[in-house]
Amino acid sequence: MGSVKWIAGLLGWASWGPIGALLGFAFGAFLDRQIDAFRQLSGGARQTTGNRGYTAGEQRNSFMVSLLVLSSAVIKADGQVRQAELNYVRDFVRRNFGDNAVDEAMRILERLNTQQVNIFEVGKQIADNMNYSQRLQLFHYLTQIASADGEFTASEKSVLEAIAGSIRLSSSDAASVIAMFYKDSESAYAVLEISPSATDDEVKAAYRRMAMKNHPDKVATLGPEVQKAAAEKFRKIQEAYETIKKERGM
Repeated sequence: MGSVKWIAGLLGWASWGPIGALLGFAFGAFLDRQIDAFRQLSGGARQTTGNRGYTAGEQRNSFMVSLLVLSSAVIKADGQVRQAELNYVRDFVRRNFGDNAVDEAMRILERLNTQQVNIFEVGKQIADNMNYSQRLQLFHYLTQIASADGEFTASEKSVLEAIAGSIRLSSSDAASVIAMFYKDSESAYAVLEISPSATDDEVKAAYRRMAMKNHPDKVATLGPEVQKAAAEKFRKIQEAYETIKKERGM
């Protein structure tokens, strides 16, 4: 499943920052290609190729590297490392890479949590190597981590907004994702990126636009678990639309 590659990339992040991650990831990718070649000789199926010439598996692993590094920045935002947030990351790794990957990933996260993460340097690299839909889904994961303990602190929101800027998300898209974790009609409008003064037709148009932008198929190359999470985000948009419709009697 490409575990050599993403672990090598993570070690690069932990040891030498973004440039080291590229070197570590490239070395791991080389080892994984040798493993894949052996499997193909044994009758294994070849992976499909996604954007930028990377296989779907390589895109998925790159997503995982980015998630783990920025997870550290979010977890440390309020000056505390909360167990609920660590548990969220642990469960994500288990679902996507299996039980064997969990211990190594959590050791690396523990090391990252003792270091300073340069959000802007990391974000630039991510923005240069991920498409917009993948970056939007990555940001949704990070927001879930921040809300894992049941609350958003001002410092966590500030770090999330900084990350959104560094990975080149629009401010409206970042605000939309953050609003998904609040339960009120005002937040429902923010999810659809409109104001409460919008007309009914504008509400409908905003829903169609957001549904198209956040459709789970746009992150299909990142694997079924990521696509499943994207479907959850998609449902948040639907819930926001239903909240507004009910409030207005549409």
